[in-house]
Amino acid sequence: MPKQSRLCQLPAVVTILGRSSSMTGAFFAAIAPTDVPSDQEVLEALGILQIDPEHQTCAYCGDTSTEWEHLRPLIEGRKPTGYITEIGNLVPSCGKCNQSKGNQNWREWMTGSARKSPASRGGVDLDARVVRLSAYEAWRKPRRVDYEVLVGRELWDKHRHNWDDVLKKLQDSQALLLEIRAIVQSKYEDASPGLITTVALDAQPE
Repeated sequence: MPKQSRLCQLPAVVTILGRSSSMTGAFFAAIAPTDVPSDQEVLEALGILQIDPEHQTCAYCGDTSTEWEHLRPLIEGRKPTGYITEIGNLVPSCGKCNQSKGNQNWREWMTGSARKSPASRGGVDLDARVVRLSAYEAWRKPRRVDYEVLVGRELWDKHRHNWDDVLKKLQDSQALLLEIRAIVQSKYEDASPGLITTVALDAQPE
């Protein structure tokens, strides 16, 4: 493989297995029930977080909020936690914080060195934000559901089996991808100047 240039940070190489967390979310987070909050509940939540309802900011870093995200993760260790989508488990967030936090514990992530965490981005008033989020976390006892009990073991096992099959297919596809990538890179590097472009142009229909 060619060496990385110190002057040009190339895009990261895409891996199929890098999508496994997204697939887990599709299989498990997608079945979490949603309890739509009332306006009064939302205002109460924002009051605890000391966020202006008309100019909502990220509870973690203070940037402009673009979405509400789950304070407690719906998935942990590739398994559903049982937490659901409800006002007691949602806080305003910016896109950077939401993507960086993922399924991590909010306090450890927020004050840690994870890429794009509030601490790593030099966030201000982090101690005060942690205090407000702690108060928010204690505001309402979160509800948790046991999916296997709700739907029955047979149906739940079928759902988990489907997820296992998808993960296995991703692993098989990643192995094949690495083999193909190595062949393509090797032949590309060995090709004479202009060969790849000529082949591509010759393949175009008239």
